[in-house]
Amino acid sequence: MTKRSVAHCTFVIERTFSAPPALVFTAFADPAKKARWCCHENWECLLMDFRVGGREISRGSEPGGPVYAFDGLYQDIVTDERIIFAYTMDRDGVRVSASTATIEISPDGAGAHLVFTDQGAYLDRLASPEDRERGTSEGLDNLAAYLRREAAV
Repeated sequence: MTKRSVAHCTFVIERTFSAPPALVFTAFADPAKKARWCCHENWECLLMDFRVGGREISRGSEPGGPVYAFDGLYQDIVTDERIIFAYTMDRDGVRVSASTATIEISPDGAGAHLVFTDQGAYLDRLASPEDRERGTSEGLDNLAAYLRREAAV
């Protein structure tokens, strides 16, 4: 019999961008824009219905690695200010975590300050909070690069 476990963890990542809050928000809300920066190059967005009650489904893998699947449900959206979603992550069809994430966006001078809070339950030692925080941080690095490219246009 497999011994089951749950590890709970909350992490917070803050970033300041030179882009205004509306542009930062739109980078999350518009499927075409989000596809330009989100996740890793081997990920694909299968569904993005950006509204309260809407879902976002994506999946991907590193070459030769396991396939990860993200399934999120938008819980709360306040234009240019806040996005809350609940999501699960699976690896090769096995659930590895369930989380709630909150993205808060506020003005910061001519730019925007973003606070990303993730409250997760990591299942049976199949995923770690450290890996999730590192992956989220890499995603926000991609967002920063995307916003710089958009500002240069």
